[in-house]
Amino acid sequence: MNKILLIIRREFITRVRKPSFLIMTILGPLLIAGTMVGLAYLGMQESDDHLVLVVDKPHVVTGKLRDTEKLRFLYAYEDLSDSAFKASPYTLMVDVNEAILETNTIQLYYKELPSINVQRTVQSELERVLEREKLRVNHVDPDTYARIRTALNVQLFDIDKGGERSYEQALAIVGFGFGYIMFFFVFMYAVQVMRGVLEEKSNRIVEVLISSVRPFQLMMGKIVGIALVGLAQFVIWIVLTVVLMTGGTALLMKDRLDPRQVLAEQPMTGELQAELMKEAGTNVPDRNEVLEVVDRINVPFVLAMFAFYFMAGYLLYSSLFAAVGSAVENETDTQQFMLPVTLPLIVAIIIAQMAITNPGSPLVFWGSIIPFTSPVVMMVRVAMGGVLESPWQLVLSMVLLAGTFVLTTWVAARIYRTGILMYGKKPTWRELGRWMMYKG
Repeated sequence: MNKILLIIRREFITRVRKPSFLIMTILGPLLIAGTMVGLAYLGMQESDDHLVLVVDKPHVVTGKLRDTEKLRFLYAYEDLSDSAFKASPYTLMVDVNEAILETNTIQLYYKELPSINVQRTVQSELERVLEREKLRVNHVDPDTYARIRTALNVQLFDIDKGGERSYEQALAIVGFGFGYIMFFFVFMYAVQVMRGVLEEKSNRIVEVLISSVRPFQLMMGKIVGIALVGLAQFVIWIVLTVVLMTGGTALLMKDRLDPRQVLAEQPMTGELQAELMKEAGTNVPDRNEVLEVVDRINVPFVLAMFAFYFMAGYLLYSSLFAAVGSAVENETDTQQFMLPVTLPLIVAIIIAQMAITNPGSPLVFWGSIIPFTSPVVMMVRVAMGGVLESPWQLVLSMVLLAGTFVLTTWVAARIYRTGILMYGKKPTWRELGRWMMYKG
């Protein structure tokens, strides 16, 4: 045990002191936060202003479409030829036909394909005006219609819970986020174990080490040591990324965080401002709704399960990657063994995505039980909270994961003790099987 602790300490200190670790520990959060904030900010921008010609043949929408910062509407009553449109300063042309109130269809012509945001803005403006026109034609009072028209909020309840709220997709999405983070870091640091083994093997350092410690002790020390390095860097990344993203979002997009605040500052009539504020309010998540979702998550339990599945999943895959690293001489030769090792992680992400929309699927259940996929899939079920209704499933998943780690570590150690000293030969799957059967 003391030898394993010494190896763990050596792996941790050696890697933490590397300039690459220090650089990536600081540069990683800067890159992640900068990329996320930059993409979000640029995604909300339009490269050009748009001058939209609305050909309003039935005279239904003229003067009723609202201009925005990037969109300006002008009106005509006759079609423009293709050549005239190309030669005009207009970037978009909307053809409102005579039967618009019956067909609910328009044609949008463009010189360069507009963004989805521009398309949706034009569409929503036309829908708003046409809806009001239909109310006028059918002699329906807009205020009465506004009171009648209600967005339906469906809440799911499980009868076995005695009236408690059940599945919510928002909770599943939170769990998928945890699972995806786990997938990324488990894969990244498990590969580091493989590369560490390859490095020592290629440098013949392992020949010196193996004379003092058993192969199993060396492998366990390396796996746990790199796990601690990864965990330390993971915590630092999370803290710094959250701080940087929060600060960057506040500085760069403060005017876009709440459309209601922006509208309140615009000079316009009281009636129009009230109408826009109402529409903006329907598109912005209510703060109480967000807090309710957070309150429905058992944060201590979710974090505890994340810590367990993160470490157990890492140890499981690290042992497999260590076996791959000990079986080959260079990283190029690992390709034939990488697919069977990484495929379960990819399958786990696919099943976790399915769990968001269909959490009761048998595939989701088995994905959360089978050890090679459970670290990712079970996090979705844990965040939803439904797994606590059947605690035996959670216990079974955890026991199987821990037991499989012990088994794969034993298998990897058998391959490790033989493969770590093998040079000049590419092993086959049959040879790996024989290595596991060697006595000694």
